[in-house]
Amino acid sequence: MTNMILRIMAKIKKFMYGRYGIDELYNFLFSVYLILAFINLFLGNSFISWLIFFIAVIAIYRVLSKNSSNRRKENAIYLEIVRKISKLFINVKRNFTDKEHIYKRCSCGTTIKVSLPKSYGIKHAKCPNCKKRNTFLALKKEKIIIIPKEKEAE
Repeated sequence: MTNMILRIMAKIKKFMYGRYGIDELYNFLFSVYLILAFINLFLGNSFISWLIFFIAVIAIYRVLSKNSSNRRKENAIYLEIVRKISKLFINVKRNFTDKEHIYKRCSCGTTIKVSLPKSYGIKHAKCPNCKKRNTFLALKKEKIIIIPKEKEAE
């Protein structure tokens, strides 16, 4: 039994030699495939079924392709799109995690970091790159920490 498994593994290894294999775009396609398949369990929509089939064919074709240069280009395009999309949301993430500053992107592309005002309202800041005046709406108030006095020793 073990010999048979080893022979099958050797045949698979020989078949996959020179093929492109799995990359980030494949992982994304496979994730979309699984999500759509799960949704289609409840909906039973024929359009979703065809979409699932199409995604599976593309993913398998990419894995088994011997044209590595084209697959690398496709993956590079996908990674560039993901990088641009994640770059749009980086200031949102910073605004949620940093409790002392507000982050805003200027029209010139520079990210401006402004300390929180002591009260709610509007704050202005000048961009160091283009010298444009930016307006910030402070929806969160600066956190003031009150440290209680220690009791005096009697």
